Amino acid sequence: MLNKQILSATAALGMVSGVFAVGCDDATATIKSAADATQIAKCDEVKGSVLVSAQASDITIDLGGDLEEIGGDLTVENNGLLSTLQSSSLKTIGGAFTLTNVTKLSTLNFPKLGEVGSINWATLNALPEPTFGTPGITKAKSVSISDTFIENIDGINVDSLTDMNINNNRRLTKFSTSIKSLSNTMYIQANGLNLSMEMPNLEWIANMTIANVTSFSVPSLKAVNGSMRFDSNYFTTFSAANLTSIQDGDLSFVSNPELTNISIPLLKHIGGGFTVANNTGLEKLDGFGSLNEIGGAVKVRGSFKDVELPKVQDVKGAFEVVSTEDISSSCDKLKSLDGGVVQGDYNCKGNDEMANNDTSDASSDGSGSGSGNKDDDKSAASSTSVSTLVTLASLGAFVAAFL
Repeated sequence: MLNKQILSATAALGMVSGVFAVGCDDATATIKSAADATQIAKCDEVKGSVLVSAQASDITIDLGGDLEEIGGDLTVENNGLLSTLQSSSLKTIGGAFTLTNVTKLSTLNFPKLGEVGSINWATLNALPEPTFGTPGITKAKSVSISDTFIENIDGINVDSLTDMNINNNRRLTKFSTSIKSLSNTMYIQANGLNLSMEMPNLEWIANMTIANVTSFSVPSLKAVNGSMRFDSNYFTTFSAANLTSIQDGDLSFVSNPELTNISIPLLKHIGGGFTVANNTGLEKLDGFGSLNEIGGAVKVRGSFKDVELPKVQDVKGAFEVVSTEDISSSCDKLKSLDGGVVQGDYNCKGNDEMANNDTSDASSDGSGSGSGNKDDDKSAASSTSVSTLVTLASLGAFVAAFL
């Protein structure tokens, strides 16, 4: 408290003398030099935000000292000189921790930081790895890291998030996190070619999209509220041994060329569409032994030799299984689904060289591709034909009146 009073008095004296200093009570304390950072570090708490100016010319900004909490944001944007940002004392950032276009930043060291409002990092071209303590950051609402030089982000160990977006970090090859739940969206795409992603504690998630990943592990996952999508990955197997329900959205595996096995043995319900398409190494689809209900359409297209869906009892949309290989045996078994189980159009065929070409998603609204009531379709076609005849007859009479 004494430090804060001295610093506030110093700031006031600076203002009187015409020199504007940063203070603990500033709504936004703007750091323009290493000296400003040293002054702010004498505060126990900054209730507002801290901004490192784009014009700050010192290559090191050190907020270590008495400062333990920033109530607002900590922001560095568009600074091409800063190489080190650190604090040995800071524990909490109440708002966003934002680093954007800080192209020379190579050291980020916050060993005591455990809580942030959110992480927003983008265009950090020289930062190989942020350094946090143990257990690292354990509380945050959202994490977005994109277009960075980062190789490892294991220090982010929150229990729950609303959103996670990790994309275009070309050197990121390992990401392991203890997250247990994610209430909105997880989006992982276009990171390092050998990215290994481990989420051993994840039990529940709203939506996830995973792309360009070499391995992906979610052994504890039990429920997905929205959709789960895997596009253009490099893993050979996918397993979710405890997943029982995809409540409202889609499940899709599209264009994963190395994929040879999918195993989700306890999955009973998919609320939307079910798509498995253009996974050219996947010869057998038999890992859905408990799947009973699909709320949208089914689109299974690829180079399968065997397709098994033994427990399916309700498909709200269309049902399509098409392979480049001979799947007559599978089609014979699946034929029983036509009519009573599948509410849309049914199609199962093999020896189609174009089977891998269609990678569009199965419909999640229950209509499916080409689904619908066939009698209604015939009635609509009949009505159209009658309407056309009436129009032609009227036109003929009109022409005749002028002859």
